[in-house]
Amino acid sequence: MPQIIIKTEISVQIDICFDLARDIGFYYNSLKKITEIPVSGKITGLIEAGEYVTWETNHLNLMQHLTLRVTEFNKPYLFVDEMVKDKFKSYRHDHIFEYLNGKTIMTDKFYFESSYGILGKIIDKLFLKTYFEKQIKTRNEILRQKAEELSCVV
Repeated sequence: MPQIIIKTEISVQIDICFDLARDIGFYYNSLKKITEIPVSGKITGLIEAGEYVTWETNHLNLMQHLTLRVTEFNKPYLFVDEMVKDKFKSYRHDHIFEYLNGKTIMTDKFYFESSYGILGKIIDKLFLKTYFEKQIKTRNEILRQKAEELSCVV
C-alpha cells in the first residue's frame, strides 16, 4: 500500500492550523484547479469527530464520489479521515499537529490503495503516488500562507 508522508512547518499557533485543515470551505477553495465539490454530509464549516463529507471529485479526468468520515479526533493534535465509499480499496489520511519552538509542524500521513489488483498497484506506483503527493504539498502551501496571514490579523 503506497504511503505518503509530508511535513509542513508553519509559523503560527497549532489551533489555527488544525482548524484550517478541517475547514470544508477552505479545502474546497484551496483546490480550485481540481474539481472537488462537497455534495453531502458536512458541506460547510469545521468537520468534527464522526462526521462525514462526500466530495464529487474529478482527478485525472475520472469523475467520482468520495465519502470520507472522521474516525479519530483529538483537537488540536490529530484528526483522521478514512474512506467510507469510493472506488479505492483503501484510503486513510492522518493529519498530525505538533507545536515546537514557536511553530506548528503539520504532518500528513496518507495511505491509499487502488482497486483492480495488480493493475491498480502499477497505477498507484507509476501515477497516483506522485499525483497525490503534489496535491497535498500544494494544499499545505496554501494552508501555510493562509494561516500565517490570519496570524498577522489576530
